[in-house]
Amino acid sequence: MQVKKYSRRGVTRVLWLKTVADPGHVPTRPELTAGTDLTSAIAAIDGWSLTNQAIETPDLGSTFESKIPGTDQADDSSLGFYEDQVSDEIEQLLTKDATGWVVFLRKGDVPGSRSMDVFPVRIGSRSPNYSTDNEAAKFTVSFSITEKPTQDAVIPPATVPKVDK
Repeated sequence: MQVKKYSRRGVTRVLWLKTVADPGHVPTRPELTAGTDLTSAIAAIDGWSLTNQAIETPDLGSTFESKIPGTDQADDSSLGFYEDQVSDEIEQLLTKDATGWVVFLRKGDVPGSRSMDVFPVRIGSRSPNYSTDNEAAKFTVSFSITEKPTQDAVIPPATVPKVDK
């Protein structure tokens, strides 16, 4: 199978949504549009994946120790941001204990693509990164993933303006 490889930089979009009405955590186009695009301020991404805690199932009839899938859990997750010297919009948006949804559009905002991951979250902390190194000022926001995320959701169609005839 031929794979068209790409880099996430410049393609993947990361949004913060305050509202997702669907109980399955699939946002509508108006909800995506109402969200805040964090992409250009992000300096680092950590976590945002699910792991399964396998259950060992040894039996007397075999020397092989088999396993079955157990519970799922989300890795500790955070986003690192560049600080804006003038604006504190992101800091005011992502405050401790705020709840919302972090949405990854892995292949960009491509309507119909099954490349949207939606994480329901609560913010655990927001901390500045102090450094004397020759680097841009940054801060880190840690997130607790509060429910099972929705992975591989279909990106909703773009809103098409009505044309009056």
